[in-house]
Amino acid sequence: MKFANLDYSVTDRVAEITMRRAPVNAIDHGLIEDINNAYRQAKADPGVRAVILTSAFERSFSAGMDLAMIRGKRGLDLRRYLQKLYFEMHDLQYRMGKPTIAALTGAARAAGVTLAVSCDCIVAADTASLGYPEIVVGVIPAMHFVHLPRQIGRHKAFELLFTGKPVSAEEACAMGLVNKVVPAAQVKDQARALARDFAAKSPLVMELARDAFMRANDFEYRRAIENTVETICNIIETDDAQEGLAAFNEKRRPTW
Repeated sequence: MKFANLDYSVTDRVAEITMRRAPVNAIDHGLIEDINNAYRQAKADPGVRAVILTSAFERSFSAGMDLAMIRGKRGLDLRRYLQKLYFEMHDLQYRMGKPTIAALTGAARAAGVTLAVSCDCIVAADTASLGYPEIVVGVIPAMHFVHLPRQIGRHKAFELLFTGKPVSAEEACAMGLVNKVVPAAQVKDQARALARDFAAKSPLVMELARDAFMRANDFEYRRAIENTVETICNIIETDDAQEGLAAFNEKRRPTW
């Protein structure tokens, strides 16, 4: 399968998905469709036992949603996009049957963090950072309302989600959001080493065990995300949300 926005390769039973939508892997319909199809390809290939998602760019893993898609649009337009980013990708990860690793080469923001935390493990460069800046432009990071409090606790999650301030990879690791932080030059090699460790295990046992892990930790995850999607689709049609997006595009302070 050929991809317009990423490179796909398999080495040592590890599939590597490298996003390359210049300049910062802003996620539009094309990129998320390519990622989902790459996940399908990896799942269907018996020669693949682990999967890495990473970036071709040293300074950016992914800047998040391409805001041009929702500026001036309706909640229905956003819903179609989120169905691919949240529901479809979540289902693919849930049923993958193989460990998935995000290798953060640089900054991950908003939906870029969604791509990372949807994986089973995260290896980050010491130059990387994570952030949820949606509130700054008048929208919300819907999935992370569900994910982040469970991962790092309610109070710290509230601070990050409602200030929009990013945290370094080291801070994220201390919170338990990231597995390992390594020098930037080593991030992909460290992710590959972890993937090879997973790939050395019985693929049958790994599939059954991972399925059990997913079921044990789901906790109505899909239903909770659906509730937050309803909220963000309503927010996007408000004047404040459209003013925030316009101000971001025009590089000025919003007038709420």
